[in-house]
Amino acid sequence: MRSVELFAGAGGLAIGMSNAGFNHAAVIERDHDACETFRDNQRRHIRSVESWPLFESDVRDFDYGCINGDVMVVSGGPPCQPFSLGGKHRGFLDRRDMFPEAVRAVRELRPRAFVFENVKGLLRETFAEYFEYIVLQLSYPGFTPRTHESWQEHRARLERHHTSRRHSSEYNVVYRLLNAANYGIPQRRERVFLVGFRSDLGVRWSFPEENYSEDSLLRSQWITGEYWEKHEIARRQRPRISARQANRVEKLRGMLIDGRLPWMTVRDAIADLPDPERDTDNGIPNHVFNPGARSYPGHTGSPLDEPAKTLKAGDHGVPGGENMLARVDGSVRYFTAREAARLQTFPDGYVFGSVWTEAMRQLGNAVPVRLAEAVAKSVGETLQRVTLQ
Repeated sequence: MRSVELFAGAGGLAIGMSNAGFNHAAVIERDHDACETFRDNQRRHIRSVESWPLFESDVRDFDYGCINGDVMVVSGGPPCQPFSLGGKHRGFLDRRDMFPEAVRAVRELRPRAFVFENVKGLLRETFAEYFEYIVLQLSYPGFTPRTHESWQEHRARLERHHTSRRHSSEYNVVYRLLNAANYGIPQRRERVFLVGFRSDLGVRWSFPEENYSEDSLLRSQWITGEYWEKHEIARRQRPRISARQANRVEKLRGMLIDGRLPWMTVRDAIADLPDPERDTDNGIPNHVFNPGARSYPGHTGSPLDEPAKTLKAGDHGVPGGENMLARVDGSVRYFTAREAARLQTFPDGYVFGSVWTEAMRQLGNAVPVRLAEAVAKSVGETLQRVTLQ
């Protein structure tokens, strides 16, 4: 199944697509440092990325005519800064808004499906009207703006086109805010996914089921104790249960088990890695201690026995106080880039540049690989069934 990846960044979505069985006909990314990350891993013969045809290019300048043959899926994460809760919230006024280019790729390549993701800020009330416009454009990518037409004017024409009943949509589009922790990723990270299938395929699809839950984690920690036994954690080494967790545990005692697996925690992700502060010569790529972490209100780090808080990138490197591990004894330290890669479910052999701030910038902007893979696998299986009919 051939695909094209736009705005590839550090490769989280692209690797997830590859793991789900898609073969990239083009991987497009304009950031030089991110492209160097790809090239470095290609030189290392990392299977997920070794054969990718990489284009270091601005998507706005890319000619899709160079891609021969059918493309099954177009995927990518249009730059999220315009809509990020941590950014300046300029949305469609921001020159970094690349959704028009995502629409152009769909229009010109006519894939059977597309998978786009973005930050949860895209669903903020401030951007509600523009988000509606994005969905309408992806539903009718051939219905292009006129010269000098504002987005509001184009949206109004799209609305009239959509409600006329004389035209069926080119793509059937659905979207959902997904929490990565509910898909087995050791991080509370919420991303908006927009998935569309070409309407002539007659596809019936919904987002894959969430198979992990906080309730199952709390049960394994504070009712059965299986979590602590697995990690061989003595009672005196365990954290205190919070009031909120204690109240939920009491309710769980009288509830039936729903069969979902426990959320993955930071400890689950990094327990087998040596402490980088003590073992400074551990020989593990990107697993280097970075000093200077401190805790202050609003920036208290990620508890060891919960999924990590959302890793962040910031406009100019890692924002102060973020991306820290909060140990059980109350001390904090920064995650190493290798630990952050674990939290984003990148393969262990996948390396990032030697500069910690740049590695964390790429990781903070990435989609968790296993979250991308879960969505891509579901899309791929659906397309294969349609092809066989």
